[in-house]
Amino acid sequence: MTTTKQVQGWIDSYVHAWNTADPQDIAALFTADAEYHEQPFETDWVGREAIVAGWLSRQDWQAGGWSFESEILMITGDTAAVSGVGVYKELGTFENLWVVTLTTGGRCSMFRMWNNEIQA
Repeated sequence: MTTTKQVQGWIDSYVHAWNTADPQDIAALFTADAEYHEQPFETDWVGREAIVAGWLSRQDWQAGGWSFESEILMITGDTAAVSGVGVYKELGTFENLWVVTLTTGGRCSMFRMWNNEIQA
């Protein structure tokens, strides 16, 4: 069973990897066959290499700075629901709902995100 501590550790590592844009930091988050799905953008990256490449293609999103705050909503078995708000100075504010499935080793095997821009 996945714990709150494990989920929070994964979230912290996710934010760290987004900050560093280091392929090794990104890869460490996901299993080799992980899936990353994002709506409404219809992003479907399957496999660790595709996820790393996808993340690196979005580094310009961070221009001007950004912040992220999250809250773990619930954990059921190996899957957690996480609410987050990302504020990008160049892009705007986005509310996220993540559904993250972690392995016993703490890596994500399935990541689903609903990404909603907050209109000013």
